[in-house]
Amino acid sequence: MNIVALCDKDTAVGLRLAGIYDVRIPKEDLTDAINLWNTIEENEKDIGLVLITEEITERLGRQINEYRLKHILPIIMEIPDKHGRKKTHIDYVSYLINKAVGMEIKKER
Repeated sequence: MNIVALCDKDTAVGLRLAGIYDVRIPKEDLTDAINLWNTIEENEKDIGLVLITEEITERLGRQINEYRLKHILPIIMEIPDKHGRKKTHIDYVSYLINKAVGMEIKKER
């Protein structure tokens, strides 16, 4: 299974240095982000994890949420961009762990 990232240029540099080579960078307009998301959906059988910045997730909000409700894989993990984590962030990975194991995972700060 492959890892795909949908992010901005600055985040893409860090992800490529980390070894993720399938990085897709949408232009500023929403239609380009939607087109890139649609190509990810079409190739979902080859993808195990989608890393997507919170900014792009907000732009694609409804599509991402509908996809999460209907599909188990690929796992969609929201990551912060160069500006840091947003206050409205929802940790879906912890939600999936809670759903699978039945235990809530909390981070100590």
